[in-house]
Amino acid sequence: MVRKPFILGVCGGSGSGKTTFIQALRAVFAPEELCLLSQDNYYRPIEQQSIDKDGVVNFDLPESIDNEQFYNDIQDLVAGKEILIEEYAFNNEKAEKQQLRFQPAPLLVIEGIFVFHEARIRELMDVKIFIDAKDHLRIIRRIKRDQVERNYPIDDVLYRFEHHVRPAYEEFIAPYMAYADLVVVNNQSFEKGLLVIEGFLRGVLRESKKY
Repeated sequence: MVRKPFILGVCGGSGSGKTTFIQALRAVFAPEELCLLSQDNYYRPIEQQSIDKDGVVNFDLPESIDNEQFYNDIQDLVAGKEILIEEYAFNNEKAEKQQLRFQPAPLLVIEGIFVFHEARIRELMDVKIFIDAKDHLRIIRRIKRDQVERNYPIDDVLYRFEHHVRPAYEEFIAPYMAYADLVVVNNQSFEKGLLVIEGFLRGVLRESKKY
């Protein structure tokens, strides 16, 4: 019989440092201990995305994500099955897409900006963490990330933040902070929050090894 993994959900607005936080968390656990599944790899193709009144594609809506496939893949991991998906490159023509392989593990971390908004995914979580940061810090981080990692021009980054990212945060992300078991404030550093979560998850692992 496959033992159900402990599921940790991590949510936060764009530029909150959520991705850096989960990468740091993954780094302190062995691959056979923790599996990380990101909602970022489940964006629908650009031709299926909504377009705003100015003709700009809006990726910052819950329907931008293929939540059906995301949910099914989570269920497969919970059932002890390996999954294989194609990395999403955020329409960066310079990026080389990779095939990503995910193995079941006793700790399963699922993360993304809309993971709390989707009720059936949220209800799978044993513990929920929200990464928070001030608005001006989120936009600075977003600019740095999108220019360097995703090859977006600065005007495009600023437009999307004002017309897509901020409204989406206010409607689809921030209200779900109330569902979080722990809020990690990342205005300067998330190190203390990371230590708390690491210690908690190590306790979960110790308990799982008793059975």
